[in-house]
Amino acid sequence: MPQSSQLPRLELRQLVKSFPGCLANDRVDLKVMPGEIHALLGENGAGKSTLVKMIFGLLKPDSGSILWGDEEVYVNSPAQARSLGIGMVFQHFSLFEALTVKENIALGMSDPPPMAELEKQILKVEERYGLPLDPNRAVHSLSVGEKQRIEIVRCLLQNPRLLIMDEPTSVLTPQEAETLFVTLRQLAAEGCSILYISHKLDEVRQLCQGATILRLGKNVGACDPREETASSMAALMIGEELAAASASSAPQRGDLKFAIQGLSLKSDTTFGIDLKNISLDLHGGEILGIAGVAGNGQAELLSVLSGETRVAKDSVFLCGQPVGDRMPHQRRRQGLCFVPEERLGHGSVPDMSLVDNALLSGYVRQPFLNNGFVRLGKVQDFAELVIERFDVRCTGNQAAAGSLSGGNLQKFIVGREVEQAPEVLIIAQPTWGVDAGAAAIIHKAVQQLAAEGAAVLVISQDLDELLTLSHRISAICAGTLSTIYPINQVSAEDVGLLMTGVALDSAPPESKSPDVLEVAQ
Repeated sequence: MPQSSQLPRLELRQLVKSFPGCLANDRVDLKVMPGEIHALLGENGAGKSTLVKMIFGLLKPDSGSILWGDEEVYVNSPAQARSLGIGMVFQHFSLFEALTVKENIALGMSDPPPMAELEKQILKVEERYGLPLDPNRAVHSLSVGEKQRIEIVRCLLQNPRLLIMDEPTSVLTPQEAETLFVTLRQLAAEGCSILYISHKLDEVRQLCQGATILRLGKNVGACDPREETASSMAALMIGEELAAASASSAPQRGDLKFAIQGLSLKSDTTFGIDLKNISLDLHGGEILGIAGVAGNGQAELLSVLSGETRVAKDSVFLCGQPVGDRMPHQRRRQGLCFVPEERLGHGSVPDMSLVDNALLSGYVRQPFLNNGFVRLGKVQDFAELVIERFDVRCTGNQAAAGSLSGGNLQKFIVGREVEQAPEVLIIAQPTWGVDAGAAAIIHKAVQQLAAEGAAVLVISQDLDELLTLSHRISAICAGTLSTIYPINQVSAEDVGLLMTGVALDSAPPESKSPDVLEVAQ
């Protein structure tokens, strides 16, 4: 526990950073003591990422001071930050896709050891943290969760004195998160300071001794998370009480809208995951959740569901029609909309405007085209509708997708798909790295869509999210889908076991739905 007589390890005084049309940080003060785990809280767009980028030397402040111990420092680059003893685990990854895991880690180190020795060090840290990675695997073949593990391992190899962690548990199971917390507490006990950014307020309460809260770029207060509730901290972040998301009520189960029957698929990449005999059924009015640790076949399954990977015609059914061999735009025409895991690059084109991004996904189901010409007014109206209904905070519909904070871009992508009134919505990692307010908006939209009769499939690593949203739940492990359980028949611990491939003692009476076989015949 840090002592009040000590000098802060890091102190920010009146730090200011502005961009055209946006004051990102407005005279922010912050102190992190030696050995303290200190949370930095705020909504998406509150200025957290800008602030830590200045600490790490990626951005330069317009004014104000950064003190490292009792010395004012000017951090001009990440290399200088690392030389001071500052390490950072990024939420959005800075990796070279064509290189291997260990090559990427070496590039992020000021003085890397020989590759053979580095590989041994990586494996040792991975074992300690419970973050498995193959050091010789190419990054382009990894899932989002596995890519984040590289950032964590790379940073911890450098024994930092201040460790900045941006949403480090967003792709971990509860068991893995607990293992990470044990390590972070040990690091803090040894004197390492940790600046911890997370939207998971319950984990902030159990891990952090202090918190600084940002709202609209300003420091609006501090608190001891151990003396707060998740709701009270959320209220400090957004300036008002936040209604907690309530569990989905029992659905009015409608017609079978989506089904997979006996799907097996060998991965076409060296380190991909083979899908093995996957079957599921999805009815109108219900939300089916699929849990799983990153890298267990989610990417391969999502590619099949969306049509990016085509399979045998009669292995996937959409609204009663076999669509296994149909492409994404053909499936969209038949009623399927899709929110991918990776919002930048896959869910949106970062350099294109929100209007253009709305057109890319919506032209199949919306009246955006007339004899091959784009009806720009219709597209602009649709983009404005999404921005308004989903509270997307941006400079307007011409804002580049990449200029939005992660949560606001996610709200736009989810809203773009929901507002197309799909028969079936497939959504991956709905609220990864998203603040409590944005998560509530997304959850409400998904629940409302199901209540109106759509079928929704949610793939997520956030068990709390799945247990709140889902009517039925399953887990994927090593390319195999577990038995599907009614949500009231399993606990979080049960789902955690399913995520590791352990079968539960008893199967529910509806573990295999005859509806799937009925469609396939």
